[in-house]
Amino acid sequence: MNRREFWKAAAATATLGPRAWSANEKVNIAIVGVGGRGSAHVKYFTRRQDTNLAAVCDVNTAATERAVQTYYTATNNKPKEYQDLRKLYDDKGVDAVVIAAPNHWHALATIWACEAGKDVYVEKPVSYNPYEGERMVAAARKYNRMVQGGMQRRSLTHKKRAVQLLREGYIGELYMGRGLCYKRRKSIGHKPDGPVPPGLNWDIFLGPAAMRPFNENRYKYNWHWFWDTGNGDIGNQGIHELDFARWGLNKGGNPKTVYAGGGKYVYKDDQETPNTLQAIYDYGDCELTFEVRGLPTGPESEMSLRGSNFVGNLFYGAKGYMVVEDAGFKTFLGDKREPGEAMTVVEAAIDETTPHMTNFVQTVRSRNRQNLVADIQEAAISADLVHIANASYRTGRKLTVETGPTRFSGDDGANQLLTRHPYRAPYVVS
Repeated sequence: MNRREFWKAAAATATLGPRAWSANEKVNIAIVGVGGRGSAHVKYFTRRQDTNLAAVCDVNTAATERAVQTYYTATNNKPKEYQDLRKLYDDKGVDAVVIAAPNHWHALATIWACEAGKDVYVEKPVSYNPYEGERMVAAARKYNRMVQGGMQRRSLTHKKRAVQLLREGYIGELYMGRGLCYKRRKSIGHKPDGPVPPGLNWDIFLGPAAMRPFNENRYKYNWHWFWDTGNGDIGNQGIHELDFARWGLNKGGNPKTVYAGGGKYVYKDDQETPNTLQAIYDYGDCELTFEVRGLPTGPESEMSLRGSNFVGNLFYGAKGYMVVEDAGFKTFLGDKREPGEAMTVVEAAIDETTPHMTNFVQTVRSRNRQNLVADIQEAAISADLVHIANASYRTGRKLTVETGPTRFSGDDGANQLLTRHPYRAPYVVS
């Protein structure tokens, strides 16, 4: 019996009945990927009393060493260290995993975790392509796993209130939602290929992606800007605003059509994904638009400057409009745009991780996935908005989206972009 067959057999046994958790029993968590976002999770778990960080895993041994030291200094407990997540998943002492690896690893790391009987918190976007999202949902359901997407905005009090007002018709019937990602991005320049740094497993880092020589620009955050491993800023910062726009518009599936245009302007560097992008999603009774601007730009409407960025959402209705940001929301009513209900949050008090992670940990205990704020199926629908916009941009065509699973009508070329061709063995999503 190979490892994957063992996981499946173990998970099948685990689904026979829910585990009974004692009131004081801690959930043993492991983190896969302890770079930027993952290292923030390590610090976060030092403050939780209902969890224990049992293990950390990263392709870079220096990263795991730092993570262990951070947690040990704060708690006097040392998590186990892994470089290969497959070995981590053999650890029966781990109840759930937080996946903060690059986008191209989200699906496989989630599916393998489900097969190994682990619950999953997976960062955004939950999938690298629509096919992977479908397989993640299937695995979560087959193995009765609790899988939460990292759509933390859904757990912020003021954003929940904003959506409530939209549902109640506070600004009238909605005809448009806009997601904005005006986040300043500097040029990544050109970097030559070179030797793999000591302590880094480059094969595992690439995983399902094609084997390429090591290049610093394809590693450490800049992987976002290459099609092999990332989805551009629409799938980085932008997915948060896309998800919130869809939630605000109350749309549960795909749009009827999508068209995206833009390019990589000004910079002459190694980046492949666009630094300027406009996407238009037509739902028939309303429109969702999304914009990426990584170059210097100005604000929209009443949006606030945060650092050098303007990031958030705008909603337009028959009776007024709403501006929603991480720091609060504002409404403006009637033709005179008179101020309506608003909420302001002190930036230092903004904490989206705690309520979102608490929801996940509580659901691990209850085994009722209906309680998840961002169940994998809901998160995958939003991720597909990223993928279909990128497909339109890369083909240069307006695409018609079928109902049901994400497919394009009459466009074989665009449909080729809905999965990876091919997956590199043994890192195959199936």
